[in-house]
Order: sequence, then C-alpha cells, then structure tokens
Amino acid sequence: MARKPKLSDSVLSAVKCGPVPVLRNWRALPVEQMTRAEKCMAFCERHARVPEGPLVGQPIKFAPFQEAFFYSVFDNPAGTKKAILSMARKNSKTATIACIVLCFVCGPEAIQNSRINSGARSRKQAAEVYNYAAKMIQLSPTLPKLCRLVPSSKTIVGLMMNVEYSALAAEGTTNHGGSPMVAIMDEAGQIKGPYDAFYEALTTGQGAYDDAMLFIISTQAPTDADLLSIEIDNAIRSPNPSTVLHLYTAPDDCGLTDPKAWAMANPAMGLFRSQRDIEEKAKDAVGMPSSESGFRVLYLNQRVNMVSPFVSPNVWKLGNRAPAELKGLVCYGGLDLSATTDLTAFVLIGRDADGDVHVHPYFWMPHNAVQEASKRDRAPYDVWVRDGLLRTTPGSVIDYAFVARDIGEICGELDVAQIAFDRWRMDRMKAALEIAGVDLPLEPFGQGYMSMSPALDALEADLLQGRVAHGGHPVLTMCAANAVAIPDPAGNRKLDKSKATGRIDGMQALAMASGVEVKGGQSDGPSVYEDRGILVI
Repeated sequence: MARKPKLSDSVLSAVKCGPVPVLRNWRALPVEQMTRAEKCMAFCERHARVPEGPLVGQPIKFAPFQEAFFYSVFDNPAGTKKAILSMARKNSKTATIACIVLCFVCGPEAIQNSRINSGARSRKQAAEVYNYAAKMIQLSPTLPKLCRLVPSSKTIVGLMMNVEYSALAAEGTTNHGGSPMVAIMDEAGQIKGPYDAFYEALTTGQGAYDDAMLFIISTQAPTDADLLSIEIDNAIRSPNPSTVLHLYTAPDDCGLTDPKAWAMANPAMGLFRSQRDIEEKAKDAVGMPSSESGFRVLYLNQRVNMVSPFVSPNVWKLGNRAPAELKGLVCYGGLDLSATTDLTAFVLIGRDADGDVHVHPYFWMPHNAVQEASKRDRAPYDVWVRDGLLRTTPGSVIDYAFVARDIGEICGELDVAQIAFDRWRMDRMKAALEIAGVDLPLEPFGQGYMSMSPALDALEADLLQGRVAHGGHPVLTMCAANAVAIPDPAGNRKLDKSKATGRIDGMQALAMASGVEVKGGQSDGPSVYEDRGILVI
C-alpha cells in the first residue's frame, strides 16, 4: 500500500488561514472518488504541458505546496471567497495562476458563459500570465480542441462552456473587464498604499455572483500600510472560514545565509527553484549591505521596505523613555503646517545639563477628517484622538486660529528661544497668531538641502547616541517610521515627502527644531514647496 504523502513543516507553517490540507494519493484514484481539488489537479496534469525550461513539453506535475493550496481552496467546507498565496520570487507563481485559469476556462470548474479575469500592474506582467497559459495550451495534444486563443486581446475562450478569460493591466485604458466570476490578482505586493483603483475595479465587478472567488498570488508588500499587507493582516487577525491564506515567509530575525529560512520562503526550492541561485544572492546581500533589503523582500518574502528610513526602528526605540518637563530648559521648536485636511505638527525640544534632548510633540487634524484619514493612511487617528495624543480642530479643514491658541498655551510658561517654520502657508498662521495675541520667536527655516542637512546630521547624532527622549509617542513614532532622507550629489540630505511611505510631519518638525537649535534660526534654503513650484514669492 502506498504511503500517505506528508506536508513539510514549512508548508504547514505557511497555512495561516483556512482549512489545513490533508494530502492523499489522489493520482491512483478513479475520477468518481476524487475531491473537487483533486479533479482540478488531475485535469491540469493530464492535459497541460510545461511551457518552458528544461522540462518543456512534458506533462506538468504539482509540487506539494501547490497541492496544499488547491486542497485548501477547492475543498474548503465553508466555500472559498478569497485565497491568498504569498511566497518568494521564482516559485512558479505564474504557473500556478495559469493552472487555475485552465481549471475555470475549460476544466472541471468551467461554468456556462462565465468570465475569468487576471490582473497585473503592467501590460508586460499581464501578458506573462496569458503567454504562460497559452503555451500550456499550444503544447497540449488535447487543449487546443477545448480553447481558442486571441493573442491581440490576451483572451482565451473556453469552447465547451463559452467561458472567456482576459488578462488585464492597470496601465490599460479598459481594465474593468465586466463582471468576473473569478478574479486573479498577480503581484499585488507592488501596490503602494491601502487603495488601488484597478484592484477595486477588478474585485467590485464580482458583486453579481454569490460564489465569486478572488485569488491573490504575490510576494509580500514592503510595508504594513500597503494593500496586500492589509489583506494578509486582516486574514490573520480575524480568521474567516471563507478566506484561505498560505504565507511562505522567513522569520524576521533570520540570517541571510540560513538555508532553513530560504526553505520557509521558497516552497519550490530543490524542486524547480534553484537553491544555488538563492545562495549566490545571499552572498551578494551579505557582501553589499545595500542589497539586504531587496534580498529579504524578493528571496525571503519578508515585509521590508526597500527604501531605508532616516532612522531605524531599533535606534528610534532607544528614545522610548519618558521625556522630562521643559520648564527650566531653553526650548526650540519646529512647526510643520498641513494642507487643509492633513496632519499639522509642532515639536518642542529642550536639552538638559547632561546633553539629553527631551521631545514634546503636538499634533492637530480637522475633527471631521479623522475617520477618512484613518482609512486613507491606515493609521488609528481616531484612537489617538480618544487618548489625547492628537488634537482636533472644529470642522472639515484645519482651523489655524484654533492651532494658534493652542500653541500660545503650550509655550506660555516656557523659555522658547526660537521656533523654526517652513514658509508654506505660514502667512495664514502668522495672521492667526496675531489675532490670538500670541507672540512667538519665529524663524523661517528652508526645507532644502542647505538647511535640512545640518539639521538631520544633528538629530541623527543625538538619536544614535541615545540622547533623545520622546516617550514613544505613537504619532511621532509613525512619522519616524515613514521618514526617508534623500541625498544630493554632494551627500547633503533632506527628508522627502514624495519618497515617504506615509505621514512624516512630526519628523519634519523635529528636524527643524534640532536644526534651529544648532543654527540659531538662520535660514539658507528655499521651502520644499517652493522647490516644487507651488509657492510663489
């Protein structure tokens, strides 16, 4: 009697949500004894052919991790509505998608007059899925009789059930694709931020079906705020029996050269994923630290931002101790004003006799914008408002008069030497301060390289030496995690909002406060908004 197949520990640990699959010796079973998943796999192995590589033309054969995914999806007692498969690159994601497409176009899952869509960010990526499936069909002795290829529109028509499959791209002009019963999102990890119009169009079109299925197959996204990360985290935090999640990723603290970590992120390693290739890439990452983030994302499938933040999380945590009161210290401040509905930040710092910098940040947002901003930025602004960490101004836009009065109260009993500000929108704040009778030692501070580079150097030195005490203020910590510093050819740096992964207003204000302490408020650079042609003086 044949021994029952077993799943490896790496496959079992990858099953985060949905039923835990049990593999059977299904290849020896008659069709009438097969489960839904087994019928799909049997169809693919019987009819499809390997489209490229050293095994081109041979019948395909599913790897254990692919079998596990098919079992979880198609034999789910609750019925699968959403299935997520995430693993490192070059583990046959495209082949897996192509097999799923064939099952629904001309295989056991084909339904009369249904529509199947796969979507990708670029035309090239979308075309790869179509081309892979098309080659599988062309090399097969039987599938050409069941399917018609339309290369001009990247479409495959299943002739028996009149099923239409289309490969769509976000770059395309017509990417809604009607009402697909099955939608497959390829490389969703490339979507930045929590919302994507193409993804929304691809998935909302499924509303016409009660039994619609969404497949997401991708390497991980780099940050927690990206759409794929949100989908994965939601599946883990709030398990839904109709959601399947197989996540192949290495431990966060693993070494780059650990073969066990490679296997956890690369379920095809040793089968059709070259271990030697991973080993070579790991050596490159060890020898060239700038390549480490890329290796962790692409080869270990870790959630790592390939754009390095200005301050690392470990360095920032050095300042989690509570800051001292500012009374009795000479204080410096930085004020970063927002657009009408965004975050306004004011940060005061004071250096004690031991050289430690005590940071007190303050933030404002329009009251009516909090809920929408929480969804947009994937940040718990509403919780921070409740906890008194984020102040709100009345209405739907920032009320400068309200902020001016608050700043006057904050600075009332302190020895404030200078407050640095960016000139953008400052004319309105100055008017509000004047009306409120608040007199502050304001100093303009440019946001270009000339002013910001010394400010960042000073702040970085204090952070690295553990001199900064910020108490782990969550809003400021969010800004620190998002802040990215970019250099000019001479090596000068500034914080760049266009490269940031979220709000950085608090860090901008902290950097200005640090800079004005060092430079005494002398401004020698233009506003970042002036650089972009927004501010006319």
